[in-house]
Amino acid sequence: MRASLQLPGLMVLLINLDRSTQRRAQMAQRLNNIGLGYQVLSAIDGSAQCEQLQPTVDAGAFRWHTGRGILPGEIGCYHSHLKAWQLLLDSPCQVLLVLEDDMVFKPDFAQALVTSLRGVEYWDILKLAKIRAKQPVRQGFLGDYSLNAYIGAATGFGAYLITRKTAQRLLPQMLPIRAPIDRELERVHRYDIRHFGLEPFPCQPHDEGVSTITGENFSKVTRPPLRQRWTKYVEQTRNLFGRIFYLFRRGRLFASNTNLQLRSPT
Repeated sequence: MRASLQLPGLMVLLINLDRSTQRRAQMAQRLNNIGLGYQVLSAIDGSAQCEQLQPTVDAGAFRWHTGRGILPGEIGCYHSHLKAWQLLLDSPCQVLLVLEDDMVFKPDFAQALVTSLRGVEYWDILKLAKIRAKQPVRQGFLGDYSLNAYIGAATGFGAYLITRKTAQRLLPQMLPIRAPIDRELERVHRYDIRHFGLEPFPCQPHDEGVSTITGENFSKVTRPPLRQRWTKYVEQTRNLFGRIFYLFRRGRLFASNTNLQLRSPT
């Protein structure tokens, strides 16, 4: 289907493992229904390339942050997102929409996307879906949507926008791997980024309990005993206070009712 949603300057990449043909077909239908043009990015298969990519992982730091070892799929996922950012930088586009292959779009997705792009000056990374989005703090309104920062956990990287300038600044800092990519970028205080969410979120993940990273119902994730996981809770607490102090310093800790001015579409 020919794309009917024209968004100049936007690159859209669908991350999909070559072997995940059913997911690719489902996403093609969903994106065609919206009329959104896109490219398929062949995801890096962490299982097939684990040995090759292992040197890019700081195994000790990852265990400290998460309380467990890294999964091959997490390595592949992390590098797939970095690959997407590099493709943005290799293009003339100014903004990248990254989609993982388990997204389901709500009826207002196109409206939300247009609104997000018109308000691009107000964010660096903008999440359009979430797994967790705890203790939101409204930074203002973009049209009918709330632009939120988060004091608590803000996980899930299935659908987000990132600006060219942000990708260019972050890429050199992203290796070695110290945590899953969504957890790494929760640390807004480390990277000094406006990492916000657009709520109500216009899409959501739906993998029917089967993940190409963690397996069916998280079967690939081994939960170590508490005595081996205490570092995870130390790090979560450290990041919580880091975010609070950072948001306070940046004047983002308290909710705002400001209607943020949107530029007219070009």
